[in-house]
Amino acid sequence: MRRSQILIPTLKETPADAEVISHQLMLRAGLIRKLAAGLYTWLPLGLRVLRKVETIVREEMDRAGAQEVLMPMVQPAELWSESGRWEQYGPELLRIKDRHARDFCLGPTHEEVITDLIRGEIRSYRQLPANFYQIQTKFRDEIRPRFGLMRGREFTMKDAYSFHADQESLQDTYRVMFDAYSRIFQRLGLEFRAVEADTGSIGGSASHEFHVLADSGEDAIVYCHQCEYAANLELAESRPAPLPCDAPMPAQKVTTPGIRTVAEQAQMLKLSHDRIVKSVVVMADDQPAALFLLGDDELNPIKAARALGAKQVRMAEAAEAETATGGVVGFIGPVNLPEKLRVLVDQRAAAACNFSSGANEKDYHWINLNWNRDVPLPETADLRNVKAGEPCPRCAGNLGIRRGIEVGHIFQLGDKYSQALHASFLDEQGQERIMRMGCYGIGVSRVVAAAVEQNYDDKGIIWPQAIAPFDVGLIAINAQRSEKVMAAAETLYDRLRDLGFEVLWDDRAERPGVQFAEMDLIGLPHRVVISERNLEHGLLEYKARVAAEAELLTLDAVLERLRT
Repeated sequence: MRRSQILIPTLKETPADAEVISHQLMLRAGLIRKLAAGLYTWLPLGLRVLRKVETIVREEMDRAGAQEVLMPMVQPAELWSESGRWEQYGPELLRIKDRHARDFCLGPTHEEVITDLIRGEIRSYRQLPANFYQIQTKFRDEIRPRFGLMRGREFTMKDAYSFHADQESLQDTYRVMFDAYSRIFQRLGLEFRAVEADTGSIGGSASHEFHVLADSGEDAIVYCHQCEYAANLELAESRPAPLPCDAPMPAQKVTTPGIRTVAEQAQMLKLSHDRIVKSVVVMADDQPAALFLLGDDELNPIKAARALGAKQVRMAEAAEAETATGGVVGFIGPVNLPEKLRVLVDQRAAAACNFSSGANEKDYHWINLNWNRDVPLPETADLRNVKAGEPCPRCAGNLGIRRGIEVGHIFQLGDKYSQALHASFLDEQGQERIMRMGCYGIGVSRVVAAAVEQNYDDKGIIWPQAIAPFDVGLIAINAQRSEKVMAAAETLYDRLRDLGFEVLWDDRAERPGVQFAEMDLIGLPHRVVISERNLEHGLLEYKARVAAEAELLTLDAVLERLRT
């Protein structure tokens, strides 16, 4: 395509409201434009990238045996009431009324709609398993849309749903979809990790997230340097080394005036952090609970919620904590807590001996406490975030932590939705049984932003070959003043297109510096420059976007570079 015939409104300056690099560069490169908070128009260059991502996703879904459908974005409230999510989903669900005052919502996901479809169409075990997918617009009314396409309100998503006669069939399809997702991100040319993850509000049992690795990622990804173990920090486990434990010493209550933090406590009492057991008082679904961890450990709220059987956990306010424990914030400890209070101890803290903790009295701490001697050991659970360098739970390797951008998530839903909406089938004996379900999502538009977050430099975007809006950027220097250069450009432009390359020819009467800067900004994988001086020697200037320097090559050599 000729540059003069396509809308690419590039910007020299970074818009003030663009915080992350993908938002900045996608605006500057003329890929998107903001309509309202969290709502963006895809311009021609950006849409070409989006469609290429969609094509790869569609090809791999078809290869995995999924059938493409397209469901309405507007969904009736009755279905969401059947599943119990009309009230549970929260304010992210944009609820609307039609002219007859009937309740609807803009679909953030389609579990209810697909289950309603299948319960009316599939009746026999002979029709199972079945897997259906769509690539469609979703809407979630984010309280604070930000980071451009990374956390918008309207977005493009591929969501798939599978239906099964039993758990074994579900697990088989889950593995097929896991492999399909791995192929998708490999074909997209992205560095990624598949990690074990919490199922969150979607529900179900097993789940994996797929993360594009980038320093700007919101999620911490824990992985093993030796084996394939990887998990979101919310779920990750480790195998910490045993704590050193001396012979039990007599417990003492000591004065600690003004000491409230672990660091202050360690300094005053001359203790290492693994000899301090700190308290964290939380409200689990508005019920208080006291959690105890070692001084250098950090509470993982997702693990805490799971251990407490709560939908969500928040830090208790000072007044709430003191009312629940009868202690003073900064000095709360495990000794003599109210019997009705739920108490959990992290597994690592449960191994501590001769430890210090609050005495539930202002300016006092206990030292040399021991579980089951000075205080009964409460219920234990994994409550902490793992740390880089800790031993892997699966092998002898050590764990590392990187940042990731979640772009895909697959779930084994079980019967959460099929039971609620009564999606059943007749088995071989003619008995009615509830189907089991799987759910598989990819944030297609988010993949585009994540690709930019992973692939850029100080000049602009560096697109992976598979999703670049064009393969080659062609620049003919001063073509308007040289018939020879213009003729060579026309010939090369046609030749490259005949060979199947997508070419963006900057045919504008711009200065070469402007043309070079724009090609770097929009990030095409290859750039070919025609100039009168090089033509005299039968050469073209070729530069890969990832290369530091340009090269002078013959046409045949340029074509060879483009093919590899």
